[in-house]
Amino acid sequence: MSDFAPIDAKARASFARQTMMQTMGAELIETAPGRCVIRAAIAPHLRQQHGAAHAGLAFTIGDSAAGYAALTLMPEDSDVMTVEMKINLLSPAVGEALEAVGQVVRAGRRLSVVSAEVFALTGETRKSIALLQGTMIPVAPS
Repeated sequence: MSDFAPIDAKARASFARQTMMQTMGAELIETAPGRCVIRAAIAPHLRQQHGAAHAGLAFTIGDSAAGYAALTLMPEDSDVMTVEMKINLLSPAVGEALEAVGQVVRAGRRLSVVSAEVFALTGETRKSIALLQGTMIPVAPS
């Protein structure tokens, strides 16, 4: 069992409690120190009026991927919450699924600066459709 396994298990258990992720059909694909990948199919109920994935889907999985990336570097007895997050939408989110790759830019004692890039996936093609940057804070588990 690797030293990272308990942190991965903690992130996966937390993710499983997020009913929003369940509603969106999102999956936690990977965690690693300072990194997290989340994917969600672009289901019919997650589209905007032009047929692309709604920006809310991109923001939600990007925010969560960045948050879980931060959690992997936080003390074992803490949970994580977003302090602030911004998004730049680069292109319409057209494809089969969205994948958010979150990473820690700088882990501080109290605040962590994070980023996420969201890709639209079609077959083997990945197109960058959004960039997020924000700040996370450790909190006591609820």
